[in-house]
Amino acid sequence: MDDGKLPSLTDYRRYSLHLKNPKRNVFVTQLGDQRYDDEDVNYIPIIRQAADEILASDSKTPQTTLVLKKEVEVDQVNAELAAKRQEFVQRMEAISQRTVEFERKEQVFRERTLKFDKFLRDNEAKRCRAIKKYHFELKENEVKRKELQNLLHQFEEMKVRQRRLQRNVSKYKVFEDYLLKVIDNLPENYLEFSSESMVMSIIRKHETLGATSEALINNLSRLSDEMEQCQRDLESLRQEYDTTKLMINSQLSVRQMECDEVKERNKRIEMKINLQRGNFVHKSEGFGALLLAINNLADQCYMRHYGIFEEIDILTKLDMVKEFIMEKKDVAQVAAQTDSASVFISTSDQIPAKSGETNQQKPQIKVSFTNSSKIITKQKNRLKPINTKS
Repeated sequence: MDDGKLPSLTDYRRYSLHLKNPKRNVFVTQLGDQRYDDEDVNYIPIIRQAADEILASDSKTPQTTLVLKKEVEVDQVNAELAAKRQEFVQRMEAISQRTVEFERKEQVFRERTLKFDKFLRDNEAKRCRAIKKYHFELKENEVKRKELQNLLHQFEEMKVRQRRLQRNVSKYKVFEDYLLKVIDNLPENYLEFSSESMVMSIIRKHETLGATSEALINNLSRLSDEMEQCQRDLESLRQEYDTTKLMINSQLSVRQMECDEVKERNKRIEMKINLQRGNFVHKSEGFGALLLAINNLADQCYMRHYGIFEEIDILTKLDMVKEFIMEKKDVAQVAAQTDSASVFISTSDQIPAKSGETNQQKPQIKVSFTNSSKIITKQKNRLKPINTKS
């Protein structure tokens, strides 16, 4: 049977039970003494167990029945498995559709994100341009405002000058009227007088003064233009000076902070150096005291075969002290052995012993005495230079 198909009715029909010697079944539903005496009556009690448990526990159940039952169960399981597989396939198709939809939405979201990112970059670029334009226009407005103030100041000066000139005109109006009256009263041929006449000299003087006045006015306008240009240059130089001053102050503050940090670091390094110097002085003092102690100890334990005392190095002095201590230790051991030997001799004199034992002990005592005498004489010879020095 295929796993993906449900079992058909013909498949169930081929499963059949074959029972031998069928009997009449009687179900016992209540207690009673009524019994059938027929041999073909099979009493079936009330059973509360499941059918599969009864078939499995009954030893008389044919194996074919169990096999058929298991095949039915297997067919049911296969049918359920096929249904589950179909459901799984449907779910996988739904998941694939949802995956495709999710990928499509993700692509749309990615495109939107890219567009939004581009929009943000464009806005940022516009903002930067607007800020630059704002600063530029702010500087231009400041310059224009200063120019406007200068123009207003010049306008006020021109008004003052105009009022002064008007006062002068009104003041000299009397003389103008007088001259006009004089001209009216003069004869017609008054200009035909000689060049040496007073009128011609006055006219030439007036012309000279007019030319001089015009030259002075032109020079004044030129100087005023130059002054305005110098003022503009001075204003630009002041702005550059302020900008340079701000930059220098910022750099100076940064350098000051760096200088403070360097000073603080130098203080920490100086404290560390002083601490290390104090430790070095302490260690040097301890080392000097140790060298002095070694020299004093070597002076007390001097041996002639090591050479001149001033030419011996520290390690050799330590070896000399070690050898001296070892010899002292050997002398102490020999002295102890000598004391024990003397005690043994005194006890041997008091207690009689065999002749063989006394003959064996005497040479040993002589050897120990000879060795001890040699070590003592050697030690005395080595101690002589110390006594001479002291």
